[in-house]
Amino acid sequence: MAQTSAFHSKNVLITGGLGFIGANLAIRLVELGAHVTLVDSLIPEYGGNFFNIEPIRERVTVNIADVRDEFSMDYLVRGRDFLFNLAGQTSHLDSMRDPYTDLDINCRAQLSILEACRKNNPNVKIVYASTRQMYGKPDYLPVDEKHLLHPTDVNGINKMAGEWYHILYNNVYGVRAVSLRLTNTYGPRMRVKDARQTFLGIWLKRVIDGEPIEIWGDGLQVRDFNYVDDVVEAMLLGAMSDAANGKIFNLGSAEIINLKDLAHKLIALNGGGECNIIPFPPDRKAIDIGDYYSDFKLIGNALNWEPRVNLDKGLTRTLEYYRKHRQEYW
Repeated sequence: MAQTSAFHSKNVLITGGLGFIGANLAIRLVELGAHVTLVDSLIPEYGGNFFNIEPIRERVTVNIADVRDEFSMDYLVRGRDFLFNLAGQTSHLDSMRDPYTDLDINCRAQLSILEACRKNNPNVKIVYASTRQMYGKPDYLPVDEKHLLHPTDVNGINKMAGEWYHILYNNVYGVRAVSLRLTNTYGPRMRVKDARQTFLGIWLKRVIDGEPIEIWGDGLQVRDFNYVDDVVEAMLLGAMSDAANGKIFNLGSAEIINLKDLAHKLIALNGGGECNIIPFPPDRKAIDIGDYYSDFKLIGNALNWEPRVNLDKGLTRTLEYYRKHRQEYW
């Protein structure tokens, strides 16, 4: 577990702070005594939601700004001890339909955030939320950090560039940064009204509504999943450790499951539901990566991180959250 004293009274900025992971991270940091400022554009498609920070609304500062606005970022990075850079366009399909917006948010904006830090706060420590999507269709499993990068969509290419800007600024300018390549993250506060963040969101909504879950393909594709609290823990460990500077780490889980079994597990935990296996939509099939799960030994050895919340426990907590707060997310 992260040493809690490392964040006490520290000034922390979270981009994408009203989103799924950002809000869960903010809640944890407030518990640890940090002074937290959240930046979010609240663009409707990207998952920002004021209700996500309901438990801490009076204890954080919220700035509605877009990371593409260089003048805002120049101001906002000043005086921060830590920057958790979670702002991004996450939809693979949106990146194919509108590649220029994805380029603006996942490349150009990342560069302007780093430039803002270089000019106005070179001592900040940055944790960048990267993605397994840049590996593309795996050449071998489990996928370790030495695996070649060959993304299958525009989002993966732009996230790859965003990650490498962070590593470059660490190596050339000494702006300390670590990148975490996230796998499928789930839990309370995720976007569930569509599949823009992850297919599991729309599955949860459907199973709670008594509608059938749609599984594309044969349902035998395997994945690994991380509960959001475990991802938050990895981010805190990465922020605290100077040994992590300039490094790239996979997150992942030893609990590997195919999509058909995952659907049946979700239905069982929900106490009812059904699923249909249907052919892949052509636009999805073109960018599908097949089977994927991570080798995450590197972060285990370097930062002593491992996932602690198994799927049964994580999915149960997530179902309970949305049953209680569905009107805020539907």
